[in-house]
Amino acid sequence: MSFLKVSGTKIVDKDGKEVILRGAGLGGWMNMENFISGYPGCEFQIRAALADAVGSEKSEFFFDKFLEYFFTEDDAIFFKSSGLNCIRLPFNYRHFEDDMNPRVLKTGGFKHLDRVIDLCAKHGIYTILDLHTAPGGQNTDWHADAGTHIANFWNHKDFQDRTLWLWKELAEHYKDNTWIAGYNPLNEPTDPYHTRVIDFYDQVYKVIRAVDPDHALFFDGNTFASDFSYFGDVYKKWENSAYAIHDYTLFGFPSSPEQYVGNETQQRRLRRSYEKKREWMDKAGLCVWNGEWGPVYARKEYDGEKTEAINEERYTVLKDQLAIYNKDRLSWSIWLYKDIGFQGMVFVSRETPYMTLFKDFLAKKHRLAIDAWGADETHIRSVYQPLVDLIKQEVPERYQAIYPAPVWKLQDRIGRLSRNILLSEFMVKEWAQHFVGKTETELDEIASSFKFNNCLFRDGLNKILKDNASLVAESA
Repeated sequence: MSFLKVSGTKIVDKDGKEVILRGAGLGGWMNMENFISGYPGCEFQIRAALADAVGSEKSEFFFDKFLEYFFTEDDAIFFKSSGLNCIRLPFNYRHFEDDMNPRVLKTGGFKHLDRVIDLCAKHGIYTILDLHTAPGGQNTDWHADAGTHIANFWNHKDFQDRTLWLWKELAEHYKDNTWIAGYNPLNEPTDPYHTRVIDFYDQVYKVIRAVDPDHALFFDGNTFASDFSYFGDVYKKWENSAYAIHDYTLFGFPSSPEQYVGNETQQRRLRRSYEKKREWMDKAGLCVWNGEWGPVYARKEYDGEKTEAINEERYTVLKDQLAIYNKDRLSWSIWLYKDIGFQGMVFVSRETPYMTLFKDFLAKKHRLAIDAWGADETHIRSVYQPLVDLIKQEVPERYQAIYPAPVWKLQDRIGRLSRNILLSEFMVKEWAQHFVGKTETELDEIASSFKFNNCLFRDGLNKILKDNASLVAESA
């Protein structure tokens, strides 16, 4: 077994044979996300709230069991059977370092990360290590786990220095593991000046290469892995490196501007959006990796009779995106492998203790559009529209587009601050109260809801992924 390498536009093995990485992201695991596992707000908030509600010992017990059950050997076996060969492993820096004790390695963070890397290796699955959350928050969204819409990672050098320190520790630990396809040093940066991200990448490249000359690096573009317009010729300094886009399309979400039927115009829009993201790499002859993409899906408890029709439309989007990727022999990692029913290849059954316990709370979250990801604002739009109208009326139009516009439009920014940050903050303790009075046995049962044998399969999604993985494998 040898390291995979980046050679020109391709990822190759030791013999120079092309390896196309096809897989999924294990989102919601070592970097928990609200829409994936059902909590409001950010991970650091719910961890603190649960410790306050049931005590630190029980809280740590629950989260440890959650991490254990979320991905086991049964998951690895199923994943491999789908014809997929790579899992992107997002993790939160807080597993390895404490804000109140910086630059002191928490070795316990390796417990579950090592376990899943080894399970994947056992079943012939590569992994890519993805620092999804960095100190201070490297992007403006909730999954940076900063509790704010300001990406302070870019405003404080010490946040960046701590991240460089962490990558040195990670590289030391994993430098000899050939089943790790590479490192994804920073997920979805949003640097409003566009140059600090390049400076940081240059530093992290040097730090990692000082201890690990072999693993490939996957650098996300700026502005949520979409913008390489400021990268220039920096690639000449970064050997064995690929560049990551995240190719989400509005056609795969409730906010789609129109019904997707796969006509020529819509397919051209899909292709153009994708080509624009990789334009810099194509001009320079560089390797592209699509680190995140994929539609979300309707759920019967919220979408009723429309559920099947909506999901068939989303599968059409999925197939048309894959047709583009297959033509380019693109390596990709769909978002995501497992959740509570919105986007995952597998999802927790509604009959499990966790889903039963939170049934009403989850319905409330959905109605109030607490989660940013794929939110349906139908029920509460009238509440927030006056605030949108006020800003449009009082703020000159030329000042309304604040970075990361146009990715965040005015109404999106207001929703992020008012619902996903402010309103969700008031619901954090309510979420934690569901655990009060539970014994460790009951907490274990709740956490076990995320076990593979307690999950259902999104058959339409899985069949499409398996069919396309086979097509690419046969043409290799």
